[in-house]
Amino acid sequence: KMAAVAGGAAAALWSEVNRCGQNGDFARALKSVNKILQISKDDVTALQCKVVCLIQNGNFKEALGVINTHTKVLTNDIIAFEKAYCEYRLNRIESALKTIQSASQQTDKLKELYGQVLYRLERYDDCLAAYRDLIRNSQDEYEEERKTNLSAVVAAQSTWEKVMPEDLGLREATYELCYNSACALIGQGKLNEAMKKLQKAEELCRQSLSEDSDVTEEDVEAELAIIHGQMAYIMQLQGRTEDALQLYNQIIKLKPTDVGLLAVIANNIITINKDQNVFDSKKKVKLTNAEGVEHKLSKKQLQAIEFNKALLAMYTNQADQCRKLSASLQSQSPEHLLPVLIQAAQLCREKQHAKAVGLLQDFADQHPANAAEIKLTMAQLKIAQGSVTKACMILRSIEELQHKPGMVSALVTMYSHEEDIDSAIEVFTQAIQWYQQFQASQTKGANPKSPVHLSLIREAANFKLKHGRKKEAISDLEELWKQNRKDVHTLAQLISAYSLVDPEKAKVLSKHLPSSDTMSLKVDVDALENSHGATYVRKKAGKLTGDNQQKEQGQGDVKKKKKKKKGKLPKNYDPKVTPDPERWLPMRERSYYRGRKKGKKKDQVGKGTQGSTTAGSSELDASRTASSPPTSPRPGSAAAVSATSNVIPPRHQKPAGAPATKKKQQQKKKKGAKGGW
Repeated sequence: KMAAVAGGAAAALWSEVNRCGQNGDFARALKSVNKILQISKDDVTALQCKVVCLIQNGNFKEALGVINTHTKVLTNDIIAFEKAYCEYRLNRIESALKTIQSASQQTDKLKELYGQVLYRLERYDDCLAAYRDLIRNSQDEYEEERKTNLSAVVAAQSTWEKVMPEDLGLREATYELCYNSACALIGQGKLNEAMKKLQKAEELCRQSLSEDSDVTEEDVEAELAIIHGQMAYIMQLQGRTEDALQLYNQIIKLKPTDVGLLAVIANNIITINKDQNVFDSKKKVKLTNAEGVEHKLSKKQLQAIEFNKALLAMYTNQADQCRKLSASLQSQSPEHLLPVLIQAAQLCREKQHAKAVGLLQDFADQHPANAAEIKLTMAQLKIAQGSVTKACMILRSIEELQHKPGMVSALVTMYSHEEDIDSAIEVFTQAIQWYQQFQASQTKGANPKSPVHLSLIREAANFKLKHGRKKEAISDLEELWKQNRKDVHTLAQLISAYSLVDPEKAKVLSKHLPSSDTMSLKVDVDALENSHGATYVRKKAGKLTGDNQQKEQGQGDVKKKKKKKKGKLPKNYDPKVTPDPERWLPMRERSYYRGRKKGKKKDQVGKGTQGSTTAGSSELDASRTASSPPTSPRPGSAAAVSATSNVIPPRHQKPAGAPATKKKQQQKKKKGAKGGW
């Protein structure tokens, strides 16, 4: 009887579970399932239903706990999909992959989940193959979603792996497909085409959402946020930073729920700010630290954000934070260049250039594959320190770049700056030899010169000629003339060089110069002189006839009869007296000049500073007169002495015997004196 009652109760509960499941009321269905499990705790169907109800309610951790607790009953063959899905949603991607691969039977559901897991693991080639298989072998209402996922894989390959995407022949009928196609074009660098695709995606998105009457304008803008974010990214790549920044800020004001989108936009704003507006950058960097960001972005996106955090710490003078972040990045990617470059930059800001160079040298020794870029940075630091010769040595140690025209040009310029012409010529020689050996290995028999090779030879020859090394330039010039016998300029240079070494050879070569007739330029002199840019225009000599001819002749006669006007003579000119032959010379340069006569009065006037003595000071000294007291007066009697004495003070006393020069002296004083007594 008890068993019958229990069976009837269980049947009623199962009926309730079925009804709630069909209505989507999984919370109520879970209560019924739990009651069933109280009756039969190891009921496999009830346990499966409980796991499904928990998944539908978003309780992935609890669902996985139920699976792991009942492993004997819920074997991997029975519950593989649910277990893998819970692990996937809990971001345990590696565990989900193992669960899928350990399943004995690969159902369609597992294959769909397998494609998602591969995408999250960034195994794009395997993911592409999985979705192609699904599309080929599936026919249901989810075909459009599978095509969207397939296009997303192609876009990721183009963006992160720089793989040229193949044309999948997908009809871009939805805004998701248009968006993914635009992302693939961005990866190829086709920015204008990508912008057109995004504009089409925006139009399709608005059309799609307008069909739903419950969707508001805010909902539409929120859905368009990711499309607008990609548009702003294209603007930033095109150099339209102001437009990009405005669009980025508009998206942030919408406060989208996608933390990945917010993190990417905040990072891009930080890259626009660079070392400016660091306060805004410090606010934006908080958006990149939101919970769950690491599960929304690719590894390269996360790495770029961490790099920018380290650079921002350097720009804000947070040296310890910068070192900590860059060291963490280097431990994650030991072969990556940026962490060590950031550390070196921080050391340079701290004026530790030698330590920075040492750090870069250690990295170059440990990672020879990346040594070229590191050595270029080391050379730049040496130049900044003024060690140009050491910088040249570092650059010449980069074997894979020694023959490049840019490297040759840089080295020659630097050696010329240091006036080391021999080393500069050696750089040319090594580069030319490299091209000779390379072309010899590529061709058999004939050895034609490439344009780059010939250009190097010509530059070497011109450099040697410029620095007076004509003898050394002969071999280069001969090689150039051998390649082009019609090159008159090279032939002239060769003759000039041989003229110092072998005049006979120069004479023989000069026979190859074109004749003067062939070298003459057919120039219309009249047209040239009458051109707009001519500074002098010759008047055309036309024929004169009749009255005009007589008029011109008459004017000529007038011009001939016109006499030169006589110059004016001085008023006191005497024709009987011979003019002074030195009258054209300045007075001081004439032989009879004896200088200006000095008057007796001038010798008697003091010319020094106020209070200084002169030759006539004894005559002007009032203390030597008969009426002055023999000793200096007491301080208290100075005024009395000045009042009762008949002696004139020195500054008012005029020199004896000089009344005739008084007026002249007064005029001179008025003209020149500024301070006065």
